[in-house]
Amino acid sequence: MRKPQLLVAALVLLAATSSLVYAKVVEYEWVVDYAWAAPDCVEKQVISINGEFPGPNIRSVAGDTVRVHVINRMPTEAVVIHWHGMLQTGTPWEDGAAYVSQCPIDPEDEYTYDFVTENAGTYFWHGHYGMQRAAGFYGQLIVDPPENFTEPFKYDGEHSIVLNDWWHASMIDQQLGLFSVPFRWVGEPQSLLIEGRGRYNCSLMAGGSACNATRESCKLHVMPVEAGKTYRLRIASVASLGSFNFILEGHNFTVVEADGHYVEPVTMSDIDVYSGESYSVLFTANADCSRNYWAGFNVRGRDPKTLTGLAVLQYVNTSGEPSTPAPVSPRWNDYAYSVAKARQYLARKEFIVPLPQRGPDRQIFLLNTQNRVNGRLKWALNNVSFVPTATPALAALKYNITVEAHGGHSSATPPDYFQEGYDIMKPPPYPETVQGSGVYELKGDQVVDIILQNACSLTANVSEVHPWHLHGHDFWILGYGDGVFNASKDYASLNYYNPPLRNTAPLFPFGWTVLRFVTDNPGVWPFHCHIESHFHMGMGVIFAESVDKLPDVPTDTMGCGATKFYRSP
Repeated sequence: MRKPQLLVAALVLLAATSSLVYAKVVEYEWVVDYAWAAPDCVEKQVISINGEFPGPNIRSVAGDTVRVHVINRMPTEAVVIHWHGMLQTGTPWEDGAAYVSQCPIDPEDEYTYDFVTENAGTYFWHGHYGMQRAAGFYGQLIVDPPENFTEPFKYDGEHSIVLNDWWHASMIDQQLGLFSVPFRWVGEPQSLLIEGRGRYNCSLMAGGSACNATRESCKLHVMPVEAGKTYRLRIASVASLGSFNFILEGHNFTVVEADGHYVEPVTMSDIDVYSGESYSVLFTANADCSRNYWAGFNVRGRDPKTLTGLAVLQYVNTSGEPSTPAPVSPRWNDYAYSVAKARQYLARKEFIVPLPQRGPDRQIFLLNTQNRVNGRLKWALNNVSFVPTATPALAALKYNITVEAHGGHSSATPPDYFQEGYDIMKPPPYPETVQGSGVYELKGDQVVDIILQNACSLTANVSEVHPWHLHGHDFWILGYGDGVFNASKDYASLNYYNPPLRNTAPLFPFGWTVLRFVTDNPGVWPFHCHIESHFHMGMGVIFAESVDKLPDVPTDTMGCGATKFYRSP
């Protein structure tokens, strides 16, 4: 989907009159390698860029070309980078999804990403190979509006707030555990990080030699503010597991942007941020300016075992950390609170993108279940657990390479519906499932509804929050509900007037979420749970959209599976 029509018209006019003046190429060279870091006072191996951890932020103006030359110096693993929220119109091979849009970049190999930042907003980038996000491989991607466009709010300064959960076990150990028999769950995180900094209680670590609370790297992130001024916080969650609730002690804030789209201003004291989501909130530094305040976040959606992630809101001429207790979030399993918050986000009236003047051409109902495959714990959609193929799906579909030929795509079409009468309140009666490449082929210029249906896991009375992210598109969130979605009655309750456009949406326990998008961007796009371990365990599908309309796939995205001989020397 595109930006609201008013902004689109403005950008078209600018492009017609002055694109040569304003559009530019923003270039970076990133050397990716292992490094040692102690973001929470405990040293461990991380992934760095040019020696920096977390990775650098990118900033551009809408319409700019971003060019990132990636050199992989990690000796033992490949890498790709996903530009989260970038639509990649006309460049689906630059999406950065391993074995979907491209082959991974092997050790001592390199690749140059080249794409246009179409829509202004708050976004981020992260690794999309294995579980590299859990190793700190991420950063913000901020796209400013063109000079001649005025945003519908004002502020005096801004701060970045990237939220992450953090484990002391390596990402490789976590990844191997998910494939093991017996299964080894990643467990709850040891720390929560803001801008790559947090604090672990060193007294909990046996021996304590690896934990040093005096390290410079684990001093809490500080956000300086001046009394009376208004600030924009650009908040993003790159969480590997948790849903988060962010609080600014002593200050309310107003949400004005979500996933790169302006929303009706809504003021709140705390905000739920699911993995894959990004927000802009405005607050005024109007509290007692003789002291400092906590910026903090806690885990929700899971019974929290981790201390509050903290940063310091520091007023001018003050110093030190606040003496007050860490902020407290709403109860972790108060899902009514979560749903009510999610329903508050509506498209800003000046920027509403109208829904198509027709109903859906296709409905895809996706039942989210926990299952097993040969004794291994998995997640599945409509009883199919996603597994990537050895040949990137984009090339496989473009050149009709099937699964029988060197790991191409499966020609079997996954079902659009799940079993009628399925009891979502009980564990799966037949937990064994199958694996597949999960490719849904979509025609162009169609209105597609995705009905996400949550259900009980293999453990009785347990259903988890799943934040769903779509590559290559924004979608309208038409609504949320409890129980089993009933099309004959629930379609009438949905929001068709001012639904927000997003790229990530939560699916709540034992409930449903309805999304709508238009197939106006040819490509092969992953749609998956943004929780690292869940996607790694099979919680995803692929939408193959008008692949026949695409030009030839660049050969430098190939070189693995059946494309190993396609790559240019």
